[in-house]
Amino acid sequence: MTTSEVARLLGVATSTVQIWMESGAIESWKTPGGHRRTRMSLVQGLLHSEEAARNTPNPGTDPEYQPAIKPSYPVASTERSRLAALAASGLVDSEDEARFDRLVRLASMVTGSPIALISLLTSTRQWFKARVGVAARETPRDWAFCSHAILNNELFVVEDAMEDERFRDNPLVQQDPHIRFYAGVPLRDKSGQPLGTLCVIDREPRRLRAAEVQSLLDLADIASSEIQGNGNGNGRSSRH
Repeated sequence: MTTSEVARLLGVATSTVQIWMESGAIESWKTPGGHRRTRMSLVQGLLHSEEAARNTPNPGTDPEYQPAIKPSYPVASTERSRLAALAASGLVDSEDEARFDRLVRLASMVTGSPIALISLLTSTRQWFKARVGVAARETPRDWAFCSHAILNNELFVVEDAMEDERFRDNPLVQQDPHIRFYAGVPLRDKSGQPLGTLCVIDREPRRLRAAEVQSLLDLADIASSEIQGNGNGNGRSSRH
């Protein structure tokens, strides 16, 4: 089946199907001419699988995976594609997984930070796939430092949020957990879309040493590899 045929069958945009194929959410191959193709049986499996239906929101109909009309947070021109890729990952609202929990524990330890998170950014919220040092499972997207971090190719750092006009009035700075320091690295899927970040947070202004920066980058590479190997429907959703 061509991408257009799959899109008509699933009721989504052709661009969304292209992202799903490139990310591995729909198994596919390239023809000698460079066009993506997949088998009808695989697409029918998506249509009839209850697990896939739970883990793959439809970015064409689910407002959480559609770009905000007037976002109060920074977005790239590729936000629509990024949200489609996030929907295809099936990670948002999935259950805790030891492989990601280990990574945030390590990120906290190697940087000496009391808080470490793997965050995923829909259009309305940032949801924490793994977390250390905070009880909350999500915050509004409007509050997310990670919205800035995913616009960068490497590490995004805020050494003192109270001295940064972008963040000083943020509820996460003014209220619990009283963020002063933030460092986040984008986590990307197979197609290169930034789905969220691995980030560390402190309640005191500070800087990271070179060894801490390298450790955080290395852990983010591992987290991205885990995301890229996740595939659609590998985790059970906790949405009800």
